[in-house]
Amino acid sequence: MSSQVLIVIAIGLGALFALWLIFYFIPVGLWFKALVSGVKISLLQLVFMRWRKVPPPTIVNSMIAGTKAGLSLNRDALEAHYLAGGRVKSVVNALISADKANMTLDFKTATAIDLAGRDVLEAVQMSVNPKVIDTPPVTAVAKDGIQLIAKARVTVRANIKQLVGGAGEETVLARVGEGVVSSIGSASSHKSVLENPDSISRLVLDKGLDSGTAFEILSIDIADIDIGKNIGAVLQMDQANADKNIAQARAEERRAMAVAKEQEMKAKAQEAKANVIQAEAEIPKAIAEAFREGNLGIMDYYKFQNIQADTRMRDSISETPISKSKEPGSGGTENPGK
Repeated sequence: MSSQVLIVIAIGLGALFALWLIFYFIPVGLWFKALVSGVKISLLQLVFMRWRKVPPPTIVNSMIAGTKAGLSLNRDALEAHYLAGGRVKSVVNALISADKANMTLDFKTATAIDLAGRDVLEAVQMSVNPKVIDTPPVTAVAKDGIQLIAKARVTVRANIKQLVGGAGEETVLARVGEGVVSSIGSASSHKSVLENPDSISRLVLDKGLDSGTAFEILSIDIADIDIGKNIGAVLQMDQANADKNIAQARAEERRAMAVAKEQEMKAKAQEAKANVIQAEAEIPKAIAEAFREGNLGIMDYYKFQNIQADTRMRDSISETPISKSKEPGSGGTENPGK
């Protein structure tokens, strides 16, 4: 009895699996849903979708949504877009949104945008509702040397025609920042910028910063301007310090050259003294040579000795304390008797 029960259970499970397999490959319920929604598609095509690794619910539900919205969608085109790695549901929703907003967007353009990696539905929504982008703080210096820090708010709208190959949001922010820096830098005074911040907006908008991008710039508003450093004064101080260091270096160079020249002159003086001493050392030799050759007599020698003694006496007399006190810087007086 138990074996018969097991057989019945096995047969029942096999029948359920067979029914699930049949309904999986032949989605009768999905086909009926498409039929009552006005979408013409055969059961055979649904089976072929399974074999082509295309989920029938994605294609059928997208075609139903498009048909109810009044769009004419091609099943083969939807399958081809799915097999190419596209997002079928997002493309169909974008086409419906564009149609309701009276925007020109065909299926080929929408699939191209989707395959390019952009969110086509978000682009359509941004075309209807513009997006506001806050730029990071932009630092610039006016002609009077005062630094200004500005923040801008850029209102952009998606440009459907340039979404494929157009630059992104980062490029728009970079161009706006460059325009703000250029506008502030061309101002003669930071006061004029603070008085009329809208002048920056006008100058930036006139440059056509949205060319080649996936967006259309609607407006640029300066949200905030702060005063930064006095860059002109800082640069002048740095230049003055640099000039002072250069002058000090040149003065030190001249002082070192003067010290070297002084040492050179001292060396020459010592050399001259050495030459004098060397010449004086040759005198006794010359006297002795004169004696040997008979050019100098004994009386002449005595006279020479008397002259030297007289000279030494005169020198000793001239070096008395009174004469020394009269020398400049000696601290004495010219007339000690007064």
